[in-house]
Amino acid sequence: MCGIVGLFLKNPALEPQLGAMLGPMLAAMSERGPDSAGFAVYGRDSDAGGVKLTLRGSDQGALKAAIATLEQALGETFTSTARDTHTVLTVPASRERAVRSWIDANAPGIDVVSVGKRMEIYKEVGLPARVAQRFDLAGMTGTHAIGHTRMATESAVTTNGAHPFSTGNDQCLVHNGSLSNHNGMRRTLEHKGLHFVTQNDTEVAAGYLSWRMSEGDSLKAALESSLTDLDGFFTFVVGTETGFAVVRDPIACKPAVMAETDDYVAFGSEYRALVGLPGIETARVFEPEPATVYAWERA
Repeated sequence: MCGIVGLFLKNPALEPQLGAMLGPMLAAMSERGPDSAGFAVYGRDSDAGGVKLTLRGSDQGALKAAIATLEQALGETFTSTARDTHTVLTVPASRERAVRSWIDANAPGIDVVSVGKRMEIYKEVGLPARVAQRFDLAGMTGTHAIGHTRMATESAVTTNGAHPFSTGNDQCLVHNGSLSNHNGMRRTLEHKGLHFVTQNDTEVAAGYLSWRMSEGDSLKAALESSLTDLDGFFTFVVGTETGFAVVRDPIACKPAVMAETDDYVAFGSEYRALVGLPGIETARVFEPEPATVYAWERA
């Protein structure tokens, strides 16, 4: 099962409403994935020269203690924003490697969920509406966002197994379906230097796209290559710093519907995820074609 949603705003006037628009879309997919949920929001840029690291811990006490020890060890103070079991830590780009190395070596139980100038990822176990409420999705602003509701059919119900998955700066992916060659692709990508933290096939798909783009592919070209290199049935919704894209496998057996107006582009596994959007009654509503990449970018 699983449910995926995405929203790309063309009209800047809607940016303060991004989270409030995405939240009901995510909740509408609860029956497709009631055990965990997550979402990626592309909000304001980090401070000049900065990078946002979204950290996850058992609770805010553990995160605050780890960040305080990190700052003491590196002799620096960083800006942070706390949201439930996650904290967004903004660090100078020149210090990203040092900060991540320190966390890996000295902060067991603290995970780096995402890294980017604009992207923040939040995910937890629980009903989608509850997860959205815990992180105050309704109050988030930005240009585009993607979300996922999970029904764990191939692994345990854990926060690490929840989507989105991020394997590159400002890059993330949500997935409905199943890949049959993900173990072989995982080994190939590990030889190319990628590191994976779960056994989830979606993380492999995210890593594949990050690798292709690091080799010079555009997002569109990377997704076109995935139609040949990734075997299985899938619908991907992908976010980058400036873009949003959708692709279905050549068979396209997983449900998908899109709507486009002058103000936004929206995606949902089912139409009911879109019915509450403003102007949906006059939107161009369509089913994305198999093996076809749909992509939008902001300048």
